[in-house]
Amino acid sequence: MTQGQLAEQQAKEHLQQQGLTFVAANVRFKFGEIDLIMQDDNTLVFVEVKFRKSEAFGGALNALSAKQIHRIRCCAQAYIQQHNINPNCRFDVIAINNRQINWIKGCF
Repeated sequence: MTQGQLAEQQAKEHLQQQGLTFVAANVRFKFGEIDLIMQDDNTLVFVEVKFRKSEAFGGALNALSAKQIHRIRCCAQAYIQQHNINPNCRFDVIAINNRQINWIKGCF
C-alpha cells in the first residue's frame, strides 16, 4: 500500500470515528477522481485527501490547487448525475501532515 493509500485509509477511519458513513472511495472519471465520498446525516460529503510528510513548502493543505478544486466539483456533479440523486452536498479536505489530521469541512 502506498503512502497516499494509507493516508486515504486513515482519513476514512477518522471520518467514520466522527460519525460519517462510508459511501465510496477513489471514484474515477475521465477528468478526475474523488478520494472519498461519505454521508454525514442527510449530506453527501466529497472528500479530498492531501498527504505530506512535512509542512515544508506549505504542507498538505496548500497542495490543493484551484484546478484540482474545479476537477473535484466536476467529478461530484458527474457522480450525482450518474446516480440520479439530488443530495445536499459538502466538499471537505482532510490534510495529513506527518500523521496529524486536519479536517476542514465545507472548504470549497
